[in-house]
Amino acid sequence: MSEPTRRPLPLILIRGFGGFDTSDEKKNAYQGFTEGTVYPQKQGENYIYEGLILRFMKSNWKYQDATNVVGYYNNVIDREPLIPEKLQRYKDPNIIAKFMHFKELGYFSGDKVIIDAGMALNLLENSADISNSIWIFRYYDLDDRVYETYGKALVRLIDFIIELTSLKTDRKPKVNIIAHSMGGLLVQQAVQVTYPEQRRKAEDYINKIVTLGTPHQGVTIQIIKNWLNIAAADDLKHFNPDFMGDKNNPISYNNFGKHFPLHRLLTIVGTNYRSYNNAISSRFNRLFSLEDELGINYNRSDGLVKQNAAQIPGSARTFVHKCHGGPDSLLTARESFEIATRFFFGNVRVRLRFVKGTVTRGKDFFGKSEFFLGVSIKPRGVDFELFHQSREAENCYGPFKKVAEQDKNINFSEQNQEMTFPWADDNKLIWEGYLNIIPILKDESIINKDMVIRLDFYVGERDLFGIGFSDNIIFHKQYYIRTLFPTENQSNLLLYRHTDEQFVDPNFQPPEEDKMPYLNGGWQFDVKGTGFEATFRIEIDEIPEDGEAIPFVMN
Repeated sequence: MSEPTRRPLPLILIRGFGGFDTSDEKKNAYQGFTEGTVYPQKQGENYIYEGLILRFMKSNWKYQDATNVVGYYNNVIDREPLIPEKLQRYKDPNIIAKFMHFKELGYFSGDKVIIDAGMALNLLENSADISNSIWIFRYYDLDDRVYETYGKALVRLIDFIIELTSLKTDRKPKVNIIAHSMGGLLVQQAVQVTYPEQRRKAEDYINKIVTLGTPHQGVTIQIIKNWLNIAAADDLKHFNPDFMGDKNNPISYNNFGKHFPLHRLLTIVGTNYRSYNNAISSRFNRLFSLEDELGINYNRSDGLVKQNAAQIPGSARTFVHKCHGGPDSLLTARESFEIATRFFFGNVRVRLRFVKGTVTRGKDFFGKSEFFLGVSIKPRGVDFELFHQSREAENCYGPFKKVAEQDKNINFSEQNQEMTFPWADDNKLIWEGYLNIIPILKDESIINKDMVIRLDFYVGERDLFGIGFSDNIIFHKQYYIRTLFPTENQSNLLLYRHTDEQFVDPNFQPPEEDKMPYLNGGWQFDVKGTGFEATFRIEIDEIPEDGEAIPFVMN
């Protein structure tokens, strides 16, 4: 298997669209990836988020835009490409040889997707390293609403990028991909169909994939397909939750893991349907609930795509309280950039697991109460969350309602088969996220090499005789998990659970009772207060360059 890497790699951005007319998308040079969000009452970096492209270009990785290098046409370009005149003036035979090699590969003509010869030469002569370049996949311009065409075009673009980079750097890098909405389905097409048809493996060319609100498991509007006069039947087939793949269209979320390592896929799931500007789709998400969603009392979507449908079982997932599209959405919010870059470049993977817990108060007179557990996770020093669960997001784990006979309390420890949101794996995984502490480790002025995340726990009660979550909050409390990394005088990781922020004092000495014991492959800690008692476990893995995550070993 080809290993992933966390070094900066060429990045492909793929936009989705919510309609069957792409004329507006064709007019947008960057497909909305330059649109950002302003956060009122914030300061500094937390005030203005400039959008994915600008933030990548202004980041420490210094990405450069290469969007205008590739042309997408509605007809095959057969004409012989014009060789730039300045090529003849080069005295360096190396650049001439590389350019002619690229021409011989047929990338300047013979397809709907071609490289501009002049722009290719500019890249070859540019002194900058194009390994960290950004490419917009403008599949709308092909005027061919066929998934097969999209998949082949994406693979051709990836081959372009890898070949150009190899001519410049003498190595063939993989690419990273961020895909929004339907764009993620095009990635599925390339991974599950195009590469296998070409007797190649997608994992040898694609490093990691992040999807933003992609309907991997369908959208509810599929239910009303017979009511609409929609000609793009192939599009709707791929949105069908029941579509398991067939001979002509084998693409299906169930098959993704057979063609690409699931640990190299991250699905970012939106939860704020209320701010989505398409009221019709939001109503349909409420009206046509998926199985086990507890009926029309809940919406559980980003306004267009159901939260369950935006995930692929077995891959990492995270919840962001943003809507599907528009201002301050999955496409324009800072959270998407921060979570994606940590997945691409982070050197630490953190997992939060539930161990055991009970609710010690609540339960209505008729015994019809259900309880939900949610956690929101925020790193130190920033004003965004890496993971969000709340009553408003309608994405808490539960419902829990089984009474433990020995103490008559609600027992969260046993897997409830009727849970609307089951654990992220079969070992009660709540969250899997990535962090980048490389700047901290390299900063010699920082004595204590540590990372801190804030965990915001919530337990709420819902009366089945009422509508939606009730106002009965059983438990709500914040904890700070501080990790001290090994130093010359400290060989092991040390984790502490704090209830306040005294650790910001450089002279702070953590009390021994705050130290978390290492048990069962992780560090355990208790959460306790009026109405709720529980134990959780933190697991921390190191991500070496050119390798998979490995657990920190305790001596």
